[in-house]
Amino acid sequence: MLLVSLVLVLVVGLLGVVHWYVWRRLVRDVTVPGGPARRLGTVALIVLPLLSLGALTAGRAGVPFPLQQALAWPGFLWLALLLYVVLALVVGEAVRPLLLRALERRAAATAPGTAGAAAPAPVSAAPVRATAGAPAPSEAKEAPEASGASEAPASPGTDGADGTDGAPASPGAAGPSRRLFVSRVVGGAAAAAALGTVGHGTYGVLRGPRVKRVTVPLAKLARGAHGYRIAVVSDIHLGPILGRAHTRRIVDAINATQPDVVAVVGDMVDGSVEDLGRAAEPLAELRARDGSFFVTGNHEYFSGAEEWVDHVRELGMRPLRNERVEIAGFDLAGVNDIAGENYGDGPDFAAALGDRDRARAAVLLAHQPVVIHDAVEHGVDLQLSGHTHGGQLWPGNFLAELANPTVAGLERYGDTQLYVSRGAGAWGPPVRVGAPSDITVVELASKQA
Repeated sequence: MLLVSLVLVLVVGLLGVVHWYVWRRLVRDVTVPGGPARRLGTVALIVLPLLSLGALTAGRAGVPFPLQQALAWPGFLWLALLLYVVLALVVGEAVRPLLLRALERRAAATAPGTAGAAAPAPVSAAPVRATAGAPAPSEAKEAPEASGASEAPASPGTDGADGTDGAPASPGAAGPSRRLFVSRVVGGAAAAAALGTVGHGTYGVLRGPRVKRVTVPLAKLARGAHGYRIAVVSDIHLGPILGRAHTRRIVDAINATQPDVVAVVGDMVDGSVEDLGRAAEPLAELRARDGSFFVTGNHEYFSGAEEWVDHVRELGMRPLRNERVEIAGFDLAGVNDIAGENYGDGPDFAAALGDRDRARAAVLLAHQPVVIHDAVEHGVDLQLSGHTHGGQLWPGNFLAELANPTVAGLERYGDTQLYVSRGAGAWGPPVRVGAPSDITVVELASKQA
């Protein structure tokens, strides 16, 4: 408990520092002190993280579903924007001094008295008679100019290096200071890059997953099962943002492939049957010759796994809870997600695979790739998984690689092959960057054919 509290304090502290940095670069450095723009930006950077906190905790806290939906869009989108704004601003830190130096060199090159400035007019050599005690005419003309030049105050802020917190230049100067100009250019570019990245990533999720096709040869697959097609869909993540329309797009995409069997490999939902039952209804229209099968993911256990397993049956899918079925040419098995161990409902490989005929090929549905070593031990030929989202938000793929043996795609572990789908939805922000959503049609190939 102490460790959890310490981690929570560190996370909150880090988020505080990150938001202060964003406020400094996108609000303080580009606005006038006391102006409406600065006040508005400051309020936004207080409210937005509170909305994100609300979006992350509302479901677990039992907040009414309409309020969860109201919090989810701004709260989760801000988390994605925050990531890419910070990354863009960090890149901008390297650009900022280069722009300042370029502007300083340009200003120095055009300043009076530098090379290329007009030479002073020659002074006449003719003698001028002056009255005793009175200045010569040339002295009388030059004295006021010299006096004005020495008494005119300098213009603080014209080079932006005066530390005036982004204030405009002194009256009479043209435009804002160089430092303010550079801050606005860098900040504006960072904001535009983040908005463009998140906008494109959101469109990709709301458009729906694309269908991929992968051929997997299995040595023990019966000749009659050559070309058997399994439509693999994972991580649909129905919730406050992705609802019934999202499910409809997925069902239509799967049915269009005319699969032999459909495998839903976990994390179908982020919420209760009461809130999301209607959003899941289109899954009842999945069409496949040998039916549709389902295994739990970790998010089912956060959302009431028993209720969802019952509801899945009502939708016409068959849950594989540490069990298997025989399909012409191979065995199809499924295990509960390892998150179920905390609920007394974890994976049981012996129950699912222990007494089978190992001369037959075995395909295992398991939500998390990390159980691949158990699959190898039990002689599985192919494991189908999800969970990783392919990292979902670059550079999250590097973090996903630390926790998973395979983040996306097909890899071999001994005599067992593992295929990991990037998933059809998104958790948290409805955004994907560098990891497009997918539904995969896995076509089994018999080496005997």
